[in-house]
Amino acid sequence: MSKKHFNKYERERLALNPHVLRVSEKSITYADEFKRLFIDQYMSGRTPREIFEASGFDVEMLGIKRVEQCADRWKKAYEKDGITGLADSRKEAALRPSQRPLSQEEMIAKQEAKIKLLEAQLAYVKKLDKNERRLLANGQNLPKSDCFELIQNAVKQGLERMTRYFCQLLGVSRSGYYNYLQSSDKRLARIKADEQAGALIKKAFHRRGFKKGSRSIKMTLENEFHIVYNLKRIRRLMRKFNLVCPHRKANPYRKMAKATQEHRTLENTLQRDFKKGTPGLALLTDITYLPYGHSQTAYLSTILDASTGELLTHNLSTTLHLPLATDTIKSLMRQRRLKLHQDAFIHSDQGCHYTSPVYQKLLKDNGLGQSMSRRGNCWDNAPQESFFGHMKDHVKSRDCKSFSELEQEIKRYIHYYNHYRYQWGLKKMTPVQYRNHLLSAA
Repeated sequence: MSKKHFNKYERERLALNPHVLRVSEKSITYADEFKRLFIDQYMSGRTPREIFEASGFDVEMLGIKRVEQCADRWKKAYEKDGITGLADSRKEAALRPSQRPLSQEEMIAKQEAKIKLLEAQLAYVKKLDKNERRLLANGQNLPKSDCFELIQNAVKQGLERMTRYFCQLLGVSRSGYYNYLQSSDKRLARIKADEQAGALIKKAFHRRGFKKGSRSIKMTLENEFHIVYNLKRIRRLMRKFNLVCPHRKANPYRKMAKATQEHRTLENTLQRDFKKGTPGLALLTDITYLPYGHSQTAYLSTILDASTGELLTHNLSTTLHLPLATDTIKSLMRQRRLKLHQDAFIHSDQGCHYTSPVYQKLLKDNGLGQSMSRRGNCWDNAPQESFFGHMKDHVKSRDCKSFSELEQEIKRYIHYYNHYRYQWGLKKMTPVQYRNHLLSAA
């Protein structure tokens, strides 16, 4: 015990503090509630001096030695008997334990007080244990913001003095937690802005009935909604609102194709120089399969302008015979949207349709040259293959019950592709817009 004595004036000042039960010239009797408050704050990291000063005590008057002795005594009592060890079991009217035997009523009152303390201690431990288990279960592999939210919910349940412990439990910093609390207004504003931007992105995502990726959404917003969003923001909001565009599956035969021996039926005039900058010069063609109805198959032949990405003509048939390819050429010559270049040529793979003498003669009669990809090399006709891949991502041919329904769906997608599908590689224009752009610049 400290040897400091209190004069009359100091005793009067100490008696006014609500945490003091009694004060004499040599000693002070503190309230049990203050002892529990001291232990809570001491366990959360505050120093004894800070706790006493925050509770209205003048540490200079008490003496720092007395404060440190109290802290040491209460800490040992708490470690030995918990909250019960902090209770003052002495008689109210005396500063020392009574030597006389207690009456039956006093014994009962003492035991009832001890039971109440034990019940309070048990409730506190249960609450702490419940929140510990909940935090550990919910805090696994969570972002820091979610961990901060868990801590905030636990603190609201009456565990205000356990903030340091909860932060250590979830592996986050206390400064980060308090910054999270202070930035709640900014966070709410950001959530509201994300909801508004997300609504526009959802509209662009489903625009004209076909799902789009982040770059297509960006171009759609700029051209049709006159709104500019950063690609990173669009991708973040797509993840947040679970907007997933169709993904093309990787071609398992690419590695095999690289190992195949080169063989040219006709000269490869194109040499993968797709962007010639001249509409109607390099034309790409190919055939793809489209299953529909009950185990039925249709065959689609198309001709694509390599410079603009515009699909010039197509032919859908139920058979894979030679007219599928030749009728496509005849349809190309009848189209009036684009005047073909005088040196225009058709580039294809080495399929039997394109090596046929009938097909090659038809091209010569119409003044068209011919170029072929290397054997087994799909990259030599990449834009055409890419078109088929994107089309099959959007057009679910198996859902079509009849040939006419499939034909209508193909026409609808081609119209969308030419007029409304913005492409990053075409200066963020649609194929038709890019074709007109090249013609006007020529």
